[in-house]
Amino acid sequence: MTIRLFHCSDLHAGPPFDAQVARRVLYDAQLYAPDLFVVSGDFVQRADFVDQWQTITTWLAQTPEPRFVVPGNHDVPLYHVYKRLFDPYYFYRQHISTDLTPVMHLSGVSIIGVVSAHGWCIDSGYVNTRQQAHLKASAAQVPAGNRRIVVMHHQMLNPPGVKKRARMRNATQMAALLDECEIDMVLSGHLHLSYVGHTRDLLPDLSRGTLICQSGTSTSRRGKSRERHKFAYNTIELTQHDVTIRRHVYNPQQEAFIIEVEHRQHWPV
Repeated sequence: MTIRLFHCSDLHAGPPFDAQVARRVLYDAQLYAPDLFVVSGDFVQRADFVDQWQTITTWLAQTPEPRFVVPGNHDVPLYHVYKRLFDPYYFYRQHISTDLTPVMHLSGVSIIGVVSAHGWCIDSGYVNTRQQAHLKASAAQVPAGNRRIVVMHHQMLNPPGVKKRARMRNATQMAALLDECEIDMVLSGHLHLSYVGHTRDLLPDLSRGTLICQSGTSTSRRGKSRERHKFAYNTIELTQHDVTIRRHVYNPQQEAFIIEVEHRQHWPV
């Protein structure tokens, strides 16, 4: 049996949002008909502005179901200082989901949401002890035989050549925890740059390691590095034995997303 995921990230409704490209992402997602539609955070550019939430909730309502979503750092208010520090997910709960740490079990795969964005963080992420406990408890409840996927916003690894953006502050600690929980893959975003890596790039002696799949920005004009001003999303196909990740990048001449990279990897035994 093959399980199909559509993974996008960093939508950034607001000034960087490209409505034409966003419509194409909707079209592709509906055509692909995934078993799960995943957004790994940053729904809006500025969480303080209601119109940006209205734009993205209208878009999100047209995406395939079921959906799996987690917040990003741009989903935390910047100008409402009290909310930023003491109720950072207020707007996200109002407009996107009241469940900040969703867990979903499908036939063959379990998905666990983890929050890495906090009100006291400006750019870099952090998985605190409460989130770590949630991950361990959720992993312990995964049905036998299911592959295990974690979704969070911040990247654990920077792609080669990316030096200015800070990765998750406790990335090595998280790599060890993911190994302990036997997590097969992490889906994330934040960098606006697609990348496939592995936690053994952080800790080479991990017993099994975890595949890392990062999405570029899917609907905003804020792509970085080799994806500067580009849009990207991933489609992911999982079986019990392997996983195939395809990176789709928007071609403005064709007004369509084109498969740019295909990555296939066997799961650890």
